[in-house]
Amino acid sequence: MACFLVPAAEAIVTTVATQVIKSKEKKEATGTSHSESIVEASHISLSKKMGWLNKMLWGGSALLAFEHVWHGEVTPFFPFLTAVSDGNTMEMLKEMSINGVLMAVIVTAVWGGMVAVSEVKAKQLSKESK
Repeated sequence: MACFLVPAAEAIVTTVATQVIKSKEKKEATGTSHSESIVEASHISLSKKMGWLNKMLWGGSALLAFEHVWHGEVTPFFPFLTAVSDGNTMEMLKEMSINGVLMAVIVTAVWGGMVAVSEVKAKQLSKESK
């Protein structure tokens, strides 16, 4: 019904957060010396890691939205969700609170695993380069 709206909402929040983080990183990068930038070359920036999460959330939300359009659960006219027009609003909210939140949490947990693996790899590379 509308479970894709929860990861989409998270994607909106993380996209804004990524833009804020990216602008702060640019400001900090202008004040770093050449030797500091060489050390940070093996480090993956937080904005890049957040970009991974954004792509996962936006891609999953788009795929789910397409699936819901395909099955006729989302329509191109108001109120857009057939559950609302059919009077199944509580069922839709229940699905969003259970399935939508679970999907968003799983995607975020997988992203956390990706970040953890990238940190381990970056530490291994920095040890090898010394």
